Amino acid sequence: MKNRSGGSGRSGGSGGFLCALMALMAASPGFAATKAIKAGRIIDPSGRAIANAVIVIENDRIVSVGTAPPPAGAEVIDLSRYTVIPGLIDAHTHMTYYWDRNPATRPLNQPRRPAGVIVVLAAENARRTLETGVTTVRDLGASNDTDYAMRDLITMGKMIGPRMFVAGQGLSAPRQDAAKPDYKALAEARVAAGSDWVKVYASRGSYQSVDTTQTLTYDEMKAAVDAAHAKNHPVAIHSYGASGVRDAVRAGADSIEHGIELDDDTIAEMVRRGTVWVPTIDHNRYYVDAKDEYGFAPDTIPPLLAYIDKNLESTRRAVKAGVKVAMGSDAVYSMFGQNTRELGWFVKAGMTPAQALASATTIPAALLDHERDLGAIAPGYFADIFGVDGNSLSNGDALISRVRWVMKGGAVVVNRIGSGGSCGSGR
Repeated sequence: MKNRSGGSGRSGGSGGFLCALMALMAASPGFAATKAIKAGRIIDPSGRAIANAVIVIENDRIVSVGTAPPPAGAEVIDLSRYTVIPGLIDAHTHMTYYWDRNPATRPLNQPRRPAGVIVVLAAENARRTLETGVTTVRDLGASNDTDYAMRDLITMGKMIGPRMFVAGQGLSAPRQDAAKPDYKALAEARVAAGSDWVKVYASRGSYQSVDTTQTLTYDEMKAAVDAAHAKNHPVAIHSYGASGVRDAVRAGADSIEHGIELDDDTIAEMVRRGTVWVPTIDHNRYYVDAKDEYGFAPDTIPPLLAYIDKNLESTRRAVKAGVKVAMGSDAVYSMFGQNTRELGWFVKAGMTPAQALASATTIPAALLDHERDLGAIAPGYFADIFGVDGNSLSNGDALISRVRWVMKGGAVVVNRIGSGGSCGSGR
C-alpha cells in the first residue's frame, strides 16, 4: 500500500551546539555538499561485498558507488578500516515513551507531562536509536499527536533523529460495558489526522503481561483494514495469540506485530499474501532484564521467558517457510539503544547474517513503500549509512555492538572513531 513519506529527516550529530548548527544547515534546501566515503568494504542485504569502495554523496542522496577515486573537491570521509552497511530500519518502536531514569519513579509510574514536553524529552530516545545504526523507524502508537510532532520536526531538520513513519493513537477494543466503536470510522479518522500507518490492537498482551486473549473479531479487523486501504494507507495489527494472528492475516493486515504459536495454515497464508511478520522477540528479553526498573513481580518472569521460547520457535518455523520477517524492537523507555538486538534472535531462528540484515533493510523498506530509496547503498537512495568494526558480517554481533559511525541523510550523526567527521555522539 502507498503511504505518506516520512521525509528525508536530514540530521546532524549530538556533540554540542556547532554540530547541531551544521546539521540544521545540512537540512536546509540551500545547503549543498559533495562527500565521498572511502569504505574498506560495503555489504548489501544480498550479501554482495565490494572491497575498497567509494560512495559519492550529494546533499542527502547517494549518486555513485564504485572503486573510482573520490571526485575533486569532495569532502573525503575515511572509513577504510570499517565495513559499511545501509542504515537500518526498526519496524516497531514507541519513540515518545520516555523515562528519565529517575530512581524515584518507574517507567509506568511517572508524573503526567504536557505533550510538548514529551516531544522535547523524546529527542533522547531518537539519539539513542541513531547510535545503533537505525536511521528509520516505524512508530506504532503514541498519544496526543506527539509522534506526528516528532516526525515533522525531524523532517524539517528541527530535531535530530531517525526518519519516522507514524501511526498516532492505535485502535483498540472498548473498555468493559462501552459501546462497540465503528472501526471503519476510526481508521478513517487516523488517516485524516495525519497517520502514515493505522495501528490496530487486536489482543491483550503488553509489558509483563503475555495474555493472548483476542479482543477484536475478524470482521472488526477487516473493517479497519479495508477503510485504511481505501485511503491508500497500510495497517499493522498487534496480536499475541494464534487466533488473532490468523484473523489479522485473513483480514489483510500489511504486517503482524508480536505473535506466538502460529499454526502452519497461518504461516502458509502469510507466505501466500506476502504478509510481513514483526515478531519482536527481544522486547520480552528486555522486560526480564529491566524487571527491577519496572517493579515487576517475580511471578511475572517465568511466563515472559516461556513466551520468548514460543516466539522464537514460531519464528524458526516462519523463517524456514519463507515468511517475510522484519526487525522490530518494540523499544520503549530504557530500551532505546538496544534496538538491533532482535537480529541476534533472528540468527538463532535460522537466518544467515545476510538474511538478518535484509530483515532490517530491504524487507522493511518495501513494507514502507520505500524500496527505491531506503535499505540499500545505491545511486538514488538516501545516504543512510553506518560503519562497523571488522571486514565481514560472519559474526552477527557486529550489527549489534560494533557500530562506530552513522550517517543519516548525508549528515554524520554518530562518530566514535575520532575521524570521518567532527560531529556525532563521540560516546
